Amino acid sequence: MLWNWQLSDWSQFAFDAARLRDAEAQFLKGAGVVIGSMHHLDGNARQGLVIELISQEMVESSAIEGEILDRFSVQSSIARQLGFAADKRRSNPAEAGAAELMADLYRRYAEPLTDQLLFDWHKMLMNGRRDLVDIGAYRTHADPMQIVSGALHAPRVHFEAPPSDRVPEEMARFIAWFNDSGPKGGAPMPAIMRAAIAHSWFETIHPFEDGNGRLGRAIAEKALAQSLEAPTLTALAAAINRHKKTYYAQLHAASQTNQIDAWMGWFAQIVLEAQGRTIESIRFLIEKTRLLDRLRSRINARQEKALIRMMAEGPDGFAGGLSAHNYRTITDAASATATRDLAELVELGALERVGERRYARYHLTIASREGGDGAGD
Repeated sequence: MLWNWQLSDWSQFAFDAARLRDAEAQFLKGAGVVIGSMHHLDGNARQGLVIELISQEMVESSAIEGEILDRFSVQSSIARQLGFAADKRRSNPAEAGAAELMADLYRRYAEPLTDQLLFDWHKMLMNGRRDLVDIGAYRTHADPMQIVSGALHAPRVHFEAPPSDRVPEEMARFIAWFNDSGPKGGAPMPAIMRAAIAHSWFETIHPFEDGNGRLGRAIAEKALAQSLEAPTLTALAAAINRHKKTYYAQLHAASQTNQIDAWMGWFAQIVLEAQGRTIESIRFLIEKTRLLDRLRSRINARQEKALIRMMAEGPDGFAGGLSAHNYRTITDAASATATRDLAELVELGALERVGERRYARYHLTIASREGGDGAGD
């Protein structure tokens, strides 16, 4: 089997740009909604949302690779990196490094892509690792860089990247294209088109010993941010993680040809889904603030604690809804008190009850989706 980088038309990616026109227009329209919605948030709320969204990106991006990071530790580290107030939660090296990378991407999205920037990102991402030969440098090992699965005695090769001695040349060509295709370059490209090509191209080169997936998604985020001339708040990794199996299948298919219509179309839909999720999160934050302001002085401390805990789960709320048992665990309330508190929250319009007696579940009534129902539905 020949991989795309072994074909005579390597890096001359072919696709029908007209098929992306509607997605590009929708993305720009959605970007306007994001910017407009952010104006409804005060400084603290805006900071909180930025921390939440970019920390979620790295947690989800790491989860795609099977690495589980603590969301609250990453949030705390990102807050410190961006100079915001943060708790004193300690982060392990992987969490601290991931946070540093995302904060750097957020701050320096507009800078040109360079070898040194990628080396810096790799050092951040590999923070604490002692099992790699090349950290903060492109790979140099002589063995083939392969993505494999199956038993050691009979591995299945899903992809093989260019040999290490070709990486500097391949990356020089990629970086030159990335900067030339940016908004200030000589041949600017639309946002989604550029991000899709950048991610697939970088993953093909696979220039580092480890971390290529996370760095490739960061590059895609950088491309989107540069096209919008604003730090990206697109929840790209979160959307990809929800479709992880298809993501790997699409990357695999794109690694066998330089005719990439299928990859471009799929990636465009993922970007739009991710942006929609960001808009939903912003609306949820606005609506939960309004709800708490409306209920101020009308609910007791237990009820407020439970609502804040539910809101911390985001627009999706508790899986399956809040039960009376959950409420008692959160508030230390007695059974009768919990029943009364929950009934009052339903009466006040803060919660919606589904089911009866011990099967009753409670959902927030926040309308985070445009034209949608409650956040916990």
